[in-house]
Amino acid sequence: MTNSPPTRHPMFAAGAAAVTVVLWASAFVSIRSAGAAYSPGALALGRLLAGVLTLGVICLVRREGLPPRSAWRGIAISGLLWFGFYMVVLNWGEQQVDAGTAALVVNIGPLLIALLGSRLLGDPMPPRLLAGMAVSFCGAVTVGLSMSGGGGSSLLGVVLCLLAAVAYAFGVVAQKPALARANALQVTTFGCLVGALACLPFAGQLVRDAAHAPVSATLNMVYLGVFPTALAFTTWAYALARTTASRLGATTYAVPALVVLMSWLALGEVPGMLTLAGGLLCLAGVAVSRSRSRAVTPRGAAAEPHPEQVS
Repeated sequence: MTNSPPTRHPMFAAGAAAVTVVLWASAFVSIRSAGAAYSPGALALGRLLAGVLTLGVICLVRREGLPPRSAWRGIAISGLLWFGFYMVVLNWGEQQVDAGTAALVVNIGPLLIALLGSRLLGDPMPPRLLAGMAVSFCGAVTVGLSMSGGGGSSLLGVVLCLLAAVAYAFGVVAQKPALARANALQVTTFGCLVGALACLPFAGQLVRDAAHAPVSATLNMVYLGVFPTALAFTTWAYALARTTASRLGATTYAVPALVVLMSWLALGEVPGMLTLAGGLLCLAGVAVSRSRSRAVTPRGAAAEPHPEQVS
């Protein structure tokens, strides 16, 4: 028996996706800040421990039980790939390449999600989704090229970001079936726990790094655990339970544009016109991919529900 989410107004899922995108964009800035003091594995473990603690308190308050056995396969796979492996290699990759290159390579993820979702989950691939993804990908390429600093990026860094994108895509596709059997909070909490357990070999590094890290770096690590992990992964799971993996994955194309804006405001990095143009393309593509087609419906026939309205 499945635990299908109740039908809600589509704006709830859209709002949850928006929260996720904003917080994940802020994570790029925090990772760059904390990464100067914490090694990739230590930063991932510290972030996940902060996330597990936050989510655990929420689960205790809400008296959430364990997910059903049928959901554990998806939780375990997404926990290992997305919460664990993805965070380690992304942290490492961002120490090797600039933000533009990292954003470009990681944003291969939504394309992989669409392909995997169509192949493994039977997700539809409507023309508007494909068109929007194409526009957003062009925007991501533009942002990446405008910020790449003349092509001096580390090959290792590019490979690490590519591995992060692959882990992200497989993690999302594995998580989707689990959300039909457990709620978003359960899937996120126990996925985060699986990721933290997988990163326990970095515990010694975390202790050593924390002893010498400045307070600002440690606060950035805690922020990563509480907001981009505990909150944003939960709002992502809530939205994913109410739409297709392909459609929701396309919304993350807005992340590079927001990273540019946040870097501008927080780090004083003024973007050029090419960067701004690429950011606008990313946002335009997201708008196209999430728009509804105005199909002509025969009189008396029921209109096909929008994917976000399917419970």
